[in-house]
Amino acid sequence: MSKIAPITLSAVQTDDFEQLVEIRIAAMRESLERIGRFDPERARERFRQGFSPEHTRFIEINGRKVGFVVVKPVLNQLLLDHLYVVPKAQRKKVGSQVLAHIFIEADSQGLPIRVGALKDSDSNRFYQRHGFRRIEQDEFDNYYIRHTVRNIDS
Repeated sequence: MSKIAPITLSAVQTDDFEQLVEIRIAAMRESLERIGRFDPERARERFRQGFSPEHTRFIEINGRKVGFVVVKPVLNQLLLDHLYVVPKAQRKKVGSQVLAHIFIEADSQGLPIRVGALKDSDSNRFYQRHGFRRIEQDEFDNYYIRHTVRNIDS
């Protein structure tokens, strides 16, 4: 079994927008093509509408950017707005490591985490494996919540 390289999360600047969009498009392409909704310009515009550099972090392995994550505080919860990993780094526990970081942040604040996933995306199984429970759905997406975990010392 190969050793899993540890990730680091690093700050994003406004001028990183194009690199982030490229990562998003690469990560989502297969899922969106599967349902006939792949449109790079639409993906760019949707990301631009909610782009928030202060809530966005690059995911790096050995100094190489392999994805990004966006976590925003919204109404007494954390919204996991985006979690994208480039195809070459997928299925290597990168997303699991990112979630571990987010879980620590959420649990330390006593906040649940909400996330949406494209219905036919593999990300649905990923989130469910990590303790998220589906709470609603619409035409294209499923929505999940992961409640905070509190350590109780005796």
